Amino acid sequence: MINPLFHPELREMLAESDIEQMRIFCDSLHPARAAEFLEGLKPSEIWEVLRHTDTPNRADIFSYFDLDIQTELLEYAPREEAVELVGALPADDRVDALQEMDTESAEEIIRLLPAEERRDVLRLRAFPEGTCGAEMTSDFVRLHEKMTVEEAIAEIGRQVHSHETVYYLYVLDEGDHLVGLVSAKHLLAAVGKKEIRMYDIMNRDLITVQAMEDIQHAIEVVAKYDFLAIPVVDVEHRMLGIITHDDVIDLTSEEATRDAHMMAAISPIDEPYLEVPFLTIWRKRVFWLSFLFIAGIFTFSAMAHYADALDQLLVLALFIPLCIATGGNSGSQAATLITRSLALGDIRLCDWYRVLFHEILMGLALGLALGTVGFVIAYLTPESVRGDANPWLLAVTIGLAVTTICLIGTVIGSMLPLLFKRIGADPAMASSPFVATFVDVTGIVVFFNIAKVWIL
Repeated sequence: MINPLFHPELREMLAESDIEQMRIFCDSLHPARAAEFLEGLKPSEIWEVLRHTDTPNRADIFSYFDLDIQTELLEYAPREEAVELVGALPADDRVDALQEMDTESAEEIIRLLPAEERRDVLRLRAFPEGTCGAEMTSDFVRLHEKMTVEEAIAEIGRQVHSHETVYYLYVLDEGDHLVGLVSAKHLLAAVGKKEIRMYDIMNRDLITVQAMEDIQHAIEVVAKYDFLAIPVVDVEHRMLGIITHDDVIDLTSEEATRDAHMMAAISPIDEPYLEVPFLTIWRKRVFWLSFLFIAGIFTFSAMAHYADALDQLLVLALFIPLCIATGGNSGSQAATLITRSLALGDIRLCDWYRVLFHEILMGLALGLALGTVGFVIAYLTPESVRGDANPWLLAVTIGLAVTTICLIGTVIGSMLPLLFKRIGADPAMASSPFVATFVDVTGIVVFFNIAKVWIL
């Protein structure tokens, strides 16, 4: 969070109640920059500065605050001014801010909103979390298919101030069904032909998402086609809203952050690291660490089961970390690749057999490469270290163990994300620590059984 001392004039403005300077501050800076300077102030001080600019600019600055600051501001502000601000926000930002407030305050603001905005908020809040409908905005330019170019330009002029984007212009019929799309570029290119109607220049080959579809599908479509926005329709193809590219960027960033936490076996943390209470971070980390620690007991039990083998040939203990690390690393690589591919839509659950076949071949190729290195290292182990063990048999044991463990780790690491996805869990839960712990136990069993055959 930026300290307000980086902009000391703010303190002077507030101390002297300099209304003109506060207005100039808000109007002269980019809204994002103004929000950065204001974030270090108390809610009462932030509101005192914001109230001296016009409502549209106030809404622009407000939209750059974190949700927790937005909530504090709305709960602090006089109800009439809070309602005015909420009404000026883009539809999706408006819903996000209201959902973060306590229910009573949010309902009070919703009741005071103009009828159109109130209906819009209630409709957007009705969609389940994680669906396209929950993330869309209803701020988009609507044109009728029978409009001429001249009429369309005049209509855009009437709508432009209340909409978030005019990159794409959506053409609807009498029943609000989406029938076409005209880009702003193509409309401007047709300015000299004012009598041409929208149905003559609109694109009818549309790619849409349905309101109840998972938001991940919309993210994949926008990324694949490089759209600036994608329309959201209902089952009857009525236009409900759009999901813009900036919302997709935010959602992708949140998803990537959550996956990074899950792959490190940490429950997701939404707040900045230094602002999260110590106990909260401890609680989010200790759960998975405890789970992995308990799972590690199986590794301990497997080692204990083969204690006699270690007594017979102590040199085997020296190669255990090498073999086990190979399985954990290969499994973590595979899990990361498959999790990422699932997120991008490159593979789907129905592709599991192709993934399995591919990773079996990959596991064998990687295993043979690493097994060869292990074979050489084991063979060159000094006699003072290997004891009475035959160098050739020791080398074969280590080479086979590394190859087999690498193969098993790769297969397990590739299949776990698909399994988690199949049962409805987050594929990112097939994290590096999770895979490594799972493969450790398997690797120990494989290692000692190969050793029993070849060297013990």
